[in-house]
Amino acid sequence: MTETKILLDESEIPTQWYNVVADMPNPPDPPLGPDGKPVGPDQLAAIFPPALIEQEVSGERWVPIPEPVREAYRLWRPSPLYRARRLEQYLGTPARIYYKYEGVSPAGSHKPNTALAQAYYNREAGIRRLSTETGAGQWGSALALAGRMFDLEVRVYMVRISYEQKPYRRSMIQTWGAEVLPSPTDRTEAGRKVRAADPDSPGSLGIAISEAVEEAASRQDTNYSLGSVLNHVLLHQTVIGLEAKKQFEKVGDYPDVVYAPCGGGSNFGGVAFPFFADKAAGREVRLVAVEPASCPTLTRGHYAYDFGDTVGLTPLLHMYTLGHDFVPPGIHAGGLRYHGDSPLVSQLYHEGLIEALAVDQVPTFEAGVTFARTEGIIPAPESSHAIRACIDEALRCKESGEPRVLFFNLSGHGHFDMAAYDRYFRGELEDFAYPEEAIEQALEHLPKVEAAQS
Repeated sequence: MTETKILLDESEIPTQWYNVVADMPNPPDPPLGPDGKPVGPDQLAAIFPPALIEQEVSGERWVPIPEPVREAYRLWRPSPLYRARRLEQYLGTPARIYYKYEGVSPAGSHKPNTALAQAYYNREAGIRRLSTETGAGQWGSALALAGRMFDLEVRVYMVRISYEQKPYRRSMIQTWGAEVLPSPTDRTEAGRKVRAADPDSPGSLGIAISEAVEEAASRQDTNYSLGSVLNHVLLHQTVIGLEAKKQFEKVGDYPDVVYAPCGGGSNFGGVAFPFFADKAAGREVRLVAVEPASCPTLTRGHYAYDFGDTVGLTPLLHMYTLGHDFVPPGIHAGGLRYHGDSPLVSQLYHEGLIEALAVDQVPTFEAGVTFARTEGIIPAPESSHAIRACIDEALRCKESGEPRVLFFNLSGHGHFDMAAYDRYFRGELEDFAYPEEAIEQALEHLPKVEAAQS
């Protein structure tokens, strides 16, 4: 086997998304209203189109991908799978390392996989505008692109610290014709409330979600679009793992361990869920979600019902959470600075079917630089979390002599993160383990619903 880049033909783009719910040993817990009762489809209709609500609650294993969405995917899909031979050689490991490169999309990340689907379904439902939030700007730029392709107006509430740190993501959003605002803003009741309490708030994904949901709920022509966390978002992302399985089959290999960065869960779910189908059928494969030590949702959070946003406008989701009013430090992996996690990812972790680990910021950037200097691609800081975990495992293989197959999702390039790399080279980045007392304080504000006691 000599391939470095394993490619599929456009005709091999998956025709269906994979729904992990069909293979979970226990059905997912439903979202709840403030009264503790399950939220029905009618209550979601104020901000989501019918097709996405149907996907959110579906238990069907396979969901057809609409042909207009597959046609749009052809701009960059199937994405390549690489064998990281230079990295293997540099590490001196017997492990075989592979990575799926989602940075080939026009927006430079995995996010358009669901952005295009959501824009399509909203257009089909007669919606003219979408509101959303973004952390690092990956999701905001992806939805701006999708809005342009499916003729929808888009307004993006961008976490203020990222708005300031990542001006070129902001410019991408504007280039594709969307409006972008630094959150918290004075445009919404949620934003004004946060600014009144903390005029210098760096913002958070939870705050930005509150603003975007408030806008969507208040306008008939506008729906809300979320880039992670929800079931239908992770469903759309499974094109990544489905393609990867075909690519591994093409070279006669299969991963022992799958790594992906995890903030809200779309990245991890997209690459790992199709492999979970094999795990559920009895195949040995480890699935590892990698998160920042400064925002340790799975590894140090509490499994409970909580709001998906800061102000409390969303339904309650059963997930690992650090508390909906948790505001993480302004680390450079802005896409991973979310207080909660996907309910599906959370349930699988709670039941011991997947793994999670947290890594520090400085070693993460160190891994990103090592990867760039061996494989040539400069990774996004979010992606470097998976690279760090993969390198650590490859070094353990070096010690043990085990020739394991390691696979990670390189979810985006770091071309708009060079200011963060500059700070790393100047020695200005710090590791930040979030204080236990701060986590405990945030968890005191969890909603009191009976189901949360499970």
